[in-house]
Amino acid sequence: MEENNRYSKRGVSSSKKEVHAVVDHMDKGLFQGSFCKVTEDLLTGNPALCNVIHSDGAGTKSILAYLAYKENGDAGVFHGIAQDSIVMNLDDLACVGVWDRIVLSSTVNRNARNFPGEALASLIEGTEIFLQNLRELGIDVESGGGETADVGDLTGTVAVDSCAVAVAKRDVIIDNANITSDLSIVGFSSAGKASYENTLNSGIGSNGLTSARHELLSKHYAENYPETYDPQTEEKFIYCGPHRMNDPLPTSELTIGEALLSPTRTYLPLIKKISEEIGKELKGAVHCSGGGQTKCLRFGTEVKYVKDNLFNPPPIFSEIQKVSKTSAREMHQVYNMGHRLELFCKPPLENILIDLANEFKIEAKVIGRTVPSGNPNGKNQLQISLADEILQYE
Repeated sequence: MEENNRYSKRGVSSSKKEVHAVVDHMDKGLFQGSFCKVTEDLLTGNPALCNVIHSDGAGTKSILAYLAYKENGDAGVFHGIAQDSIVMNLDDLACVGVWDRIVLSSTVNRNARNFPGEALASLIEGTEIFLQNLRELGIDVESGGGETADVGDLTGTVAVDSCAVAVAKRDVIIDNANITSDLSIVGFSSAGKASYENTLNSGIGSNGLTSARHELLSKHYAENYPETYDPQTEEKFIYCGPHRMNDPLPTSELTIGEALLSPTRTYLPLIKKISEEIGKELKGAVHCSGGGQTKCLRFGTEVKYVKDNLFNPPPIFSEIQKVSKTSAREMHQVYNMGHRLELFCKPPLENILIDLANEFKIEAKVIGRTVPSGNPNGKNQLQISLADEILQYE
């Protein structure tokens, strides 16, 4: 899959092809098709169990919180960044069937001159608040501590990352190798307000924020906060948008800043409920994170993903595309475009998944299906049908 244009100009890769060129030849663990690597249980030595460990973070979304903090002085904005970092780990684990008995550790790398103690305290507090919220929803996850490093030479602002580890039963693992042809793809909206969310969610998640930030925000931020961008990036790609963070987002109740900082939704309560309801009839799960709507290409067995009934893009994505004139092809490679989770099942079961999502006030629908791959070598393919364009990826 070719690299994006505007995204790559900012030193970011959605396909991570240089990474996959190395790791794709490494041991894939016990379940070669699983969303996360699953290994033998080295912690207890029980052959019926396995270990899953995952690392991810809030990415450059932390820079948006930094900008908001610098302009309005409210350190509480970092509560959402703590949630972003945690969800990017836990929702990946959920896609292999793991959502209980998880231990989480967080790492904060900061420039202490720009990111003072009150902001750090807010991050730590936000972590504990969100973990407690998950426990109240029946998700058994505990903090195992973490690390804070003052690394001003590495970052001008702050980087927030987490690592999650769990011991699980092997027979509960969701193996995406079971994504074959003749399955329904059920998508779950990334926007709106789930029953367990306190505020309206823009749907942005924690992917593509480097481009989203620069496409939407104006030169004001380059002039006042040079520590928030890479000076090697061409000037025309740096804060080249029309907006300030307090500007209203067109066709939305949110401001630009609120939409960009909208905490990443967790689907953990929903996936847990679905798995309890249909068990092994859940054939696969993909968290549409890095790679957006093309993430699915890395999973499944000799399939073509046909997505011909996507959600209408939430306002945040429509505004990004409008002001940047980014192609539809690149938008779908970088952003989730309206759903950040897709589950795979036989067609008779799709309504069960949709009804369970509605119980959590999450919009869901069949967004497509799987058919046999058209490649002679069986390589996966993806076709996205839009109102005026058909996008092909492989």
